[in-house]
Amino acid sequence: MNVLTGGKLKLVQAGLRLITESRSLTSLGLRELAREAGLNPNTFYRHFKNLDEFGLQVLGYIAADMKSGVRELRQMAESSEQASRDTVTYVYHYFLANPAATTVAVRELHGPSPLLRKALEAQLNASAREMAEDIIERQLVNAVPPETIHEISRMTIRYILFRAMDYIEKPEQRETIQRETERFINRQFRGAMLDNLSQGDIETLVKKPSSRVG
Repeated sequence: MNVLTGGKLKLVQAGLRLITESRSLTSLGLRELAREAGLNPNTFYRHFKNLDEFGLQVLGYIAADMKSGVRELRQMAESSEQASRDTVTYVYHYFLANPAATTVAVRELHGPSPLLRKALEAQLNASAREMAEDIIERQLVNAVPPETIHEISRMTIRYILFRAMDYIEKPEQRETIQRETERFINRQFRGAMLDNLSQGDIETLVKKPSSRVG
């Protein structure tokens, strides 16, 4: 991972400070970015060719900042339930502590720049791939095939991003959103465990109180 330093880091951090609910990265002006960063406007072009390239750097900065902490938690988990609980707690707390970064991710996924949309999709897919790899490596859900783990991981990453703004903007719902997200993840994996069972096997399983799934 490339570590940002100097003027490039100052511009990225300035961009995150300037983001508001009604703006996208590519709507920021070069002069206001430079002013917020405490730099000469011409400095921008020493580091970036254009605002799209700047936006790519911002997205990369956000992803690198969050993913390292998430992977560390998953790699220490002893069960899929612990992995989902710890990951959800970490990610939502990160969103709350970094609302500008969250706003950027949510908005640019459907923003005006095709380049940034594609980059964000790639980062979401990379996060999902890492999630699946960690779960498989830790053998947290051995009954679920690897391809299904990857599929559930992709759905999970997008679900969490979908709930992100509500978590930030509705403090009274935060605990509920966190619990719902944990249940969403756990139910996806538990449901996947039933994929290879016949209807008769599932009905038999459901009738046993001690074996109830859900």
